[in-house]
Amino acid sequence: SKIQQLQMTTTGGGNTYVVGVKGNFDDCQAGVKSIFGDKDYGDFLSAHGFELSSANSINWGRLVPQVVYYFSAYLQLVAQGAIALGDEINFVVPTGNFGNILAAWYAAAMGLPVHKLICASNENKVLADFFATGIYDRRRPFYQTISPSMDILISSNLERFLFEINGRDAAAIRRWMEALQVEGHFTVDPGTKAAMDERMWGGYATEAETLATIREVFRDCGYTLDPHTAVGMKVYWDYRRESGDQRVTVLAATASPFKFNASVLRAIAGEEKVEGLDEFAMLEELARLSGLPVHPGLKGLAEKEVRHHRLAGKDEFKDHIEDILGLK
Repeated sequence: SKIQQLQMTTTGGGNTYVVGVKGNFDDCQAGVKSIFGDKDYGDFLSAHGFELSSANSINWGRLVPQVVYYFSAYLQLVAQGAIALGDEINFVVPTGNFGNILAAWYAAAMGLPVHKLICASNENKVLADFFATGIYDRRRPFYQTISPSMDILISSNLERFLFEINGRDAAAIRRWMEALQVEGHFTVDPGTKAAMDERMWGGYATEAETLATIREVFRDCGYTLDPHTAVGMKVYWDYRRESGDQRVTVLAATASPFKFNASVLRAIAGEEKVEGLDEFAMLEELARLSGLPVHPGLKGLAEKEVRHHRLAGKDEFKDHIEDILGLK
């Protein structure tokens, strides 16, 4: 959206640089991982005093604090009297890259009483299909949805999850990942599939179902969901209906609804409320209808100076890195 673009391109700071990418999330992540895996390039940067890192969940440092808040959520429920210490609960996590839900799995492995981890996907439902069949197949159309943070067909952190549940068999993981890269798909063995089924459940929501969920929750509960969290809500309803599981369940909400104002406003007020409005007018209308203040991070974006204009093709990442660092 225009607002999300402005959040990036108006970013301040004397040591901050933004590069747009001609492509989708998978293209961005593949390019970054390729650079990280290029030892010669790493040596080149090191020789000039630079080291590469990432705030994305391919970095273990991103997962560690996420592990903590699953314990925090559980202990809050205990303190509120919603559960007794030791009771098992479920977590629903909307995800595309399998990072946040992997953190939940590690929390369970560390002893947190978890019954099911419910993996919620949008129409890019490669993970939902994988948990249903044991077949990971990226050979499918890529959909641009109203929950764009989940528009991913190659889930990087799944590799870590599979390594843990198949007895840390590195050779098997290597075979599967090579098959995914070369052939576009792989199938796990029956033992790994059984281990997945013991803890995981996957589902997905269509675009229409996501909008309907936002509308229904707002109408019935007065709560304004963003599209990603709405995907999780719909998938949880499916899980509860299919399983009959009535355990206390925590849904990991992912973002402010104001960041996705057009979709949320369309869901709760109808198409006519969106027609003719720019994104900043939509912010104010959504604030009026929801009774929530516009998120501080989104206020005043229209007046901020656009400071970053770089745009890179999928094979131009290194050129921009070297130009920014003054190495060209």
